[in-house]
Amino acid sequence: MRIHKKLCLSLLASTSSLLLAPSVFAAPVVLELDYEIPVQQNQVAFVPFAGDATLSSIVLNDLSKTELKLTSQNLPQQPHSSSELAGTLPVWQSMGIPYLVVGSTRSNRGKVVTDYEVIDVKSGRVIEGKQSLTADNNKESMRYAGHVIADKIYELITGIPGDFSGRIAYIEEIGTGKEKVSRLKVMDADGENAKTITEVAGSIFSPTWSPDGNRIAYSVQRDKSYPVIYIQSVSGGGATPLTPFPGSNLSPSFSPDGSKILFSSSFEGSADIYEMSASGGTPRRIINWPSSEVQPSYAPDGKSFVFVSDRAGFNKPRIYRYEFGSGRTTQVSSSGYATSPQFSSDGSQIAFLSGRSAAIMNSGGAVTANLGNTGIDEAPSFSPNGKRVVYASKQGGKGVLTIKSLNGGESFGKSGQGTIRSPVWSSSPK
Repeated sequence: MRIHKKLCLSLLASTSSLLLAPSVFAAPVVLELDYEIPVQQNQVAFVPFAGDATLSSIVLNDLSKTELKLTSQNLPQQPHSSSELAGTLPVWQSMGIPYLVVGSTRSNRGKVVTDYEVIDVKSGRVIEGKQSLTADNNKESMRYAGHVIADKIYELITGIPGDFSGRIAYIEEIGTGKEKVSRLKVMDADGENAKTITEVAGSIFSPTWSPDGNRIAYSVQRDKSYPVIYIQSVSGGGATPLTPFPGSNLSPSFSPDGSKILFSSSFEGSADIYEMSASGGTPRRIINWPSSEVQPSYAPDGKSFVFVSDRAGFNKPRIYRYEFGSGRTTQVSSSGYATSPQFSSDGSQIAFLSGRSAAIMNSGGAVTANLGNTGIDEAPSFSPNGKRVVYASKQGGKGVLTIKSLNGGESFGKSGQGTIRSPVWSSSPK
């Protein structure tokens, strides 16, 4: 639809950083604008940042995966700050897009500084004022900066922190039997920038992130040996063995403050749940039932944890919760096969494996989403804000990581070599 408009606008002598309203009025100036007004279903207009060749595409790609509807096409102008927009704000208001993102990059002592603004188009207000982020001038830092900016833009618009700057750890297996090689890999939340953290001849199980996003605990089982839990820094260096006990040591889970680890072990008989310092030492047995208890996972507040037990009978695993304060244990899942529980960051949801389907239940045990059979019997893992999950599957003989939105955003997959297992999402490194 083409519309010819005469707009009577006031030139601004100055603009506030928070409000695009005239503070000093000059004589009215009539601007005759002949422009295309597309029928807009989008919520956010994004103008690529001035002077930038890297960040804008990352930010645009991140935000396009969310429930926000983005456009960078058919925009009436290319402003890079709120002050540049001031004279033509009515043009933007007539497009019907609620939010506009503008910005620019500049060099400062070898660093790259990005200034950006999220504008409420209807009122002309810059939400929380101008934002600035400084990054090193290299590919790795700039890529991370793009994710951090996308996080902040998402939060300014929705009020919910974004989940783009967190990373995803997963296992990639090639070969079988004595020829199996397993790699622990880490990638960005957009499926790019995958790196191998460690590689072993054998199997790697159940990676888990420390709360600060800087360490990963995982189990390794080499040929003719018990699984041992290791802790490793993501930035490099060797892995430190945590559980050199003669038994199956599996499923580590960091406490919310990162100081302790829950795990399951059979070194004293059947599989039980233990807690110990994340720096090593003597473990303390917490659950000691005659049945097998495995897969513990701390609640976000650290006051309880969930775990799996087959006390209901052979091949009838259920999910239970243990409360540290009272020592009370209650069943969480209803009847049926339920394993691999993991809390969302706010504790309101639990991702788990229901039979052979990846599923989500609320903290009371009611199933709220069934994601279907993934082909490799694994549970999903929540993103930091709980709005997305990642899970592994097999499609066409290839291992695939699927990142699925739970609130209307775009879902996408990332294929890899061999079999992909146990993806888990970290919070942003602190």
